[in-house]
Amino acid sequence: MKPYLFASILSLATVTVSTYAQSTGQPTSQSGNQDYSQVNTQQTPPPNPCATDKNFRVFDFWLGNWDVSVRSNGQHAGKNSIKVIENGCALHESWKSATGGTGQSINYYNPNTGKWRQIWVAKGYSLDIEGGMKNGSMELVGTISYYGNKTDVPIKGIWTPQDDGSVRQHFLQYNAQTEKWDDWFDGTYKRIAED
Repeated sequence: MKPYLFASILSLATVTVSTYAQSTGQPTSQSGNQDYSQVNTQQTPPPNPCATDKNFRVFDFWLGNWDVSVRSNGQHAGKNSIKVIENGCALHESWKSATGGTGQSINYYNPNTGKWRQIWVAKGYSLDIEGGMKNGSMELVGTISYYGNKTDVPIKGIWTPQDDGSVRQHFLQYNAQTEKWDDWFDGTYKRIAED
């Protein structure tokens, strides 16, 4: 290609890009090319919905480090730690029983469904429950899956803040034979004093 022909094509291309950018309102540099540096600095990230939607905070009464006991007899059941994770979008639970067993859960609010959900995993079983605040308590209903005998059973958990700062955690499992909800675990959470 002859040099003068190449220069003409290059000049035409530069004018075309510059004209298009001006017609669409895109910023351009002195060379006529689009200036993406200005576009990036002008954009503001959207606000974190987990920080602006109050529904993400309704389960915060469960946050903290806890001593957990059996409600009926006061027997020590274990320790539980609940923390906020992922920029306020979820709660992480880390449980250790008095006998050494462990379990963890992720608890989060989904604004698309308007429901809270807990996914719990421990040795031999898991829970998948969802729901929300009801009469001052967090009530989540779903399924407990027992891996050993490969059965899924309806279960519900109810967390109720008490006037003294403690929390009652009450799990009930559905009994298909009696068609009633039986106690699965009924415990009292008391905060561990910070050092």
